[in-house]
Amino acid sequence: MKKNYITPIISNRCVVDNVYKLVVAIENISARAGQFVQLKLPSDEFTLRRPLGIASIDQNRLTMFYRLVGRGTQFLSTLRADTQLELIAPLGNGFSIDHAKILLVGGGLGLAPLIFAARQSTDADVLIGGKNRSEAEVWRDEFDGAVSDMFIATDDGSLGFGGFLTDLLPNVLSSKHYDALLVCGPPIMMRRTAELARERDISCFVSLESRMGCGLGACLSCSIDTRNGRKKICKDGPIFDANEVFI
Repeated sequence: MKKNYITPIISNRCVVDNVYKLVVAIENISARAGQFVQLKLPSDEFTLRRPLGIASIDQNRLTMFYRLVGRGTQFLSTLRADTQLELIAPLGNGFSIDHAKILLVGGGLGLAPLIFAARQSTDADVLIGGKNRSEAEVWRDEFDGAVSDMFIATDDGSLGFGGFLTDLLPNVLSSKHYDALLVCGPPIMMRRTAELARERDISCFVSLESRMGCGLGACLSCSIDTRNGRKKICKDGPIFDANEVFI
């Protein structure tokens, strides 16, 4: 059930290449992997809230990741410990983690909500895609101990497989049996992953991103076309069956 929270920042630091890890103190919150928060910046300069995926909830701490992409996130990156933030959470639907064996597939910042999925599932592997060693190592450390097996692909070949994760994915799918793929990352990567899952008759669920005006389904700014008509990413998603959105 969504609630308004006023929460102090515990830490807010850059972990790699303009990607920040934000941890806030929070109590009495229950969420599913794949859900998100709408965060209000403590400044009259910014009217709209920012959607941030939930990476984990542990011991009254909520962790999120974000990348510097504009004035809003630049301002957010300057906020220090004990700064009070206002947020609405949890929002959207979530991943189904009831499958016996799950493969988490994520590229870049798309790996953040999959951390939560790894910690909530009973048996999951992860395929990490990153630009280089330094980026991949950040995510590797976040998933350490939460997954049964880990596969890494880097664009420059500095760690693990050299190339895109979608080039490595067919080998991973051939080496093990998976009941479902949970995917988050660039649209082109998610579409290709969905195609590979469909060829092998594996269930595939994707987390979509969009600019959101309200995050509550009222403004319609995040509406998309699906096999089942117009849907709102914030309210009907952000998790969708890949066969519904990649028509």
